[in-house]
Amino acid sequence: MFMYLLVIIAFLFSLWAQFRVKGTFSKWSKVANSNGLTGYEAARRMLDTNGLHDVPIEPVRGTLSDHYDPIHRVVRLSEPVYYESSISAISVACHEVGHAIQHKVSYPMLTLRHRMFPVVNFASGVAPFMLMAGFIFGYFNLIGLGIIFFSAAVAFQLVTLPVEFNASNRARQVMVEQGFIRNEEERGVAKVLNAAALTYVAAALVSLLELLRLITVFLGNRD
Repeated sequence: MFMYLLVIIAFLFSLWAQFRVKGTFSKWSKVANSNGLTGYEAARRMLDTNGLHDVPIEPVRGTLSDHYDPIHRVVRLSEPVYYESSISAISVACHEVGHAIQHKVSYPMLTLRHRMFPVVNFASGVAPFMLMAGFIFGYFNLIGLGIIFFSAAVAFQLVTLPVEFNASNRARQVMVEQGFIRNEEERGVAKVLNAAALTYVAAALVSLLELLRLITVFLGNRD
């Protein structure tokens, strides 16, 4: 019962984190940065400063759909980030460029994450079916296998945490050193990036507690 309660609390925390990142992004999207840089311009400058002249930047539809594609080596920014000159826009844009820089320097945790992805992609797809079938039909070996596969997905989320925090740290450092923002604007940048990072922390916490719950139930049924 206690484990179920922890999972529910973690799930509510995850919902709150998502609400917070949207609210924080919306708040600081109304505050223009002092240099008038759009998300695209900030990202382009940061890429060029780090010798990534060949990495293109593309606008994509949606909100908070920003990402770096390591396969095609392209930074994709949502339209509100790409075209606008707000604190939120340049914060998110530079964060994604942070991932491109990680790729260039072979940041160990990003390299590990890329290597894990094919296995995790398969494991996360089959784990729910294994667990469901195992619990329905009482196949404990199948449940154990499902837990192992689910563990891979949890490990992937845990590895993602340092990758995201490192990208944000790189973004903030470059934004300050290159004069993208003034000292008083760093507070807004920090709030945007910290709120975004919180969603990854919440997702990892939910998955980790769910894994512990599954293990607890599995061991309890074995006894």
